Amino acid sequence: MADIDAAASPRENTRFKDKKGETVISVSGLTPSAARYSRLFDVLVVAAVVTIFAGAIHLHVMLTVGDWDMYVDWKDRQYWPLVMPVSMIMFPAALQAIFWVNFRLPIGATVGATVLLIATWIGRYANWWIWTGFPFTEGVPSQALAGALLMDMTLIVLRNSLFTSIIGGFAFGFVFWPSNYSALAPFYLPVEHQGMVASLADMIGYTFPRSNMPEYLRIIERGTLRTFGSSVSWVSAAFAGFICIFMHQLWWRLGLFASQATFLKNSDVVKSFMGIKSSVAS
Repeated sequence: MADIDAAASPRENTRFKDKKGETVISVSGLTPSAARYSRLFDVLVVAAVVTIFAGAIHLHVMLTVGDWDMYVDWKDRQYWPLVMPVSMIMFPAALQAIFWVNFRLPIGATVGATVLLIATWIGRYANWWIWTGFPFTEGVPSQALAGALLMDMTLIVLRNSLFTSIIGGFAFGFVFWPSNYSALAPFYLPVEHQGMVASLADMIGYTFPRSNMPEYLRIIERGTLRTFGSSVSWVSAAFAGFICIFMHQLWWRLGLFASQATFLKNSDVVKSFMGIKSSVAS
């Protein structure tokens, strides 16, 4: 069969696709005009769902993490590698369950991480650059694409949600720090400021102060080797991976619960909602 398909000319393949499309339209009972409107409606629905989900996951991360991801001088070596992946794994894990169980597509986590990164960049450009005039270096967003790809790869190989949580969930949290370090390494360089050692990220924070309440004031610790990374970051990354195991399994089950189909009995009340007259009235 593979040799026959490979030997078929492009014209024959196009003719087969046209016949297949005509068969689908004839079975659906739609006119060609109605079929075009139906496809346009599907495209609009997909665009609306992607937009709504991107806004929802971006709002979720901003509410649960907030300033830890907004400002480059808040991306420290201890708390930022811990709180960010724990929050960012939630929606991708739910999407992974929905895509895998309902469609057998191992792309849910990658789709969630991608739309989150796109929505974050739109927010940073509109809020930090256009609205407030802050440079892009002040609000470099975090990305979780590496961990999401590892989760989807684990699901492809193991095909089990529990082992995906144990291996893929841990990998998601553990690789968050090294996958973002290449973009943030220049901001961890030590500089001297008024006789004290600080990081370049702290210098940016000094130059561009934010209007804030007292609870948003961050304590700048004195410059030591711990300030610029060392083993503390890897301990935080390992602990984040451990927590992500349980968060992945929890949100996997929440995704299944949210995507389950519920059927109602065709009573006269339900028929009236669909515009169908009851058999008694007729």
